[in-house]
Formats: sequence, C-alpha cells, structure tokens
Amino acid sequence: MFDLSVHNKGESEEDGSKSKDSAKRAEPFAQNMICCPSILTGLSREMRTQMNAIVAFSFILNKKEYSDKEREEFSDLIYNSCEQIISLFDNFLDSAIIDTGNSKTESEICNTDMFFNDLFSEFREILKKERYRDVILMSESQTINNPEYLIDLSRLTRVIRNLFQNALSNTKSGYVKVGYYFSDKKLTFFILDTGQGYLKCKEFLQSQDINQSLARFNDTFTAVSMALTRKLVQLLNGSIWIECNGMTGSGIYFSVPVTAAVNIEDSVNKFSNTMSTI
Repeated sequence: MFDLSVHNKGESEEDGSKSKDSAKRAEPFAQNMICCPSILTGLSREMRTQMNAIVAFSFILNKKEYSDKEREEFSDLIYNSCEQIISLFDNFLDSAIIDTGNSKTESEICNTDMFFNDLFSEFREILKKERYRDVILMSESQTINNPEYLIDLSRLTRVIRNLFQNALSNTKSGYVKVGYYFSDKKLTFFILDTGQGYLKCKEFLQSQDINQSLARFNDTFTAVSMALTRKLVQLLNGSIWIECNGMTGSGIYFSVPVTAAVNIEDSVNKFSNTMSTI
C-alpha cells in the first residue's frame, strides 16, 4: 500500500517503487488542479448545462398536457440538477480551502458502529429514489468490541459520501457494496460497484496532468471529486487505492490511522477509588 497512490494486487517491489515515485510527482497536480484552466472551463460548462436543464424542466412542468407521473419525473430531474451543482461547487471550494492551508484536523470521539449504521441508512434512503431503482445496496461491517475511536468525523464522512456518489454516478444497474474493517490500528473503508467507471476513476486518482486526463475523460465532476477525496485522505494521514471489480466496475479503498478513545469518566472513577482518607 502506498500513500495516496493507486496500486493493484500482485505488484512487484519494483512496480511499487515506480508507483510511489509516480504518486510523489502527482502531488503538485493534486495541489494546483483548481487553478487549472481545464477545470475552470469544465465548471463553467457544467454549471450552464445544469442550469439549462433546471430552466427547461421548470418550464415544461407547467404544461397541462403532461401527466402527474411525468411531472414527478421532471421535479426529480430538477432536484438532481440542483444536487449536481451544489456537490460540484462544494467539492471545488473545499479543495480550494485545503490548498490555502486553512484546513485543520478536528478529531472527536466517534462510535463507529453507530456512525456507519447511520451512514448506511442514509445511503439506503437515497437508493429509494426512482432513478436508482435498478441499483441494489449491500453493506458489510466488522464487529468491534470497543467501537469508540478518535476520528476527524467531518473529513471521514466527506470522503465516504464522495465515493458513494461517485459509485452511483457510474452505476446504472447492478449493485453498490459498502463496508469497513479495522486492522493494525487502521480503519479501512471500501466501496465496490458494478458500473462503468473503473478506467475513469483510476485515471483521475493517478493523474499527473489534469489537462490530459480531462481530454481523455471529459468529466469535471469526477475530476474535482477525486481530487478532493485524495486531499482529504492525505490530511487524515491515510492511503487510497483502486482495484477493478469485475470487468468495468470499481473497488475503491482508503485506510486511515485511528486512536482508541479513552473514557475519561471511567478513568476518573478508577482514580477516585484508589483515594484514601487522611
């Protein structure tokens, strides 16, 4: 496993060394990509496309010749376009904040079982939408004896949501599988899908030249999302990598170090029990 690099199973040490060198060369790209003209052009184009869709569907929504079911579909498409715009600019602006060096780690005590249960419930609700009727969500988790850890919950949540949205955008039918496990004081989260995005996601995770990557895969949304995801995992001192799932599906994994939370109340009680009256 290499920090913030992408690798596949069965790599030799020599290949691993090359991948690590490649990852180091890719860092300037990850840091400066939001000043890239291709990204700014893509943002402008994506914004115009989604706004045109919102205006068009809002207009035909008032036409009397459409049925209630069709109106519902139009409303869903308008909502989807709004989500796309908000998500794209959130990722872009958060990436810019990280580049300025004004992003600080804020760890808090987290019950991982409750956290992932809530997150997976959120994902199940999303998949109830009509446009995801052909996608099944599966989850896999590890039973933890002491599930409380100190984690930067905000960043961790953002990475997982980004990866989930990426999997959904690439999967028209089949399944999306999410899960996590702990090993060697590290939390590893994974998301597998049966979509068509493996080559594209691999390109943007490994890219040393965003212009070339966007010329090959004209997808500003994925480029910005993957760039922010890499930066967030880096800030968490973690690693991220991708594997092929089936023929064209993706398996994206990231691993971050975590510290077991100390129950301060129990520590105080234990200390109090050792005191004796003088």
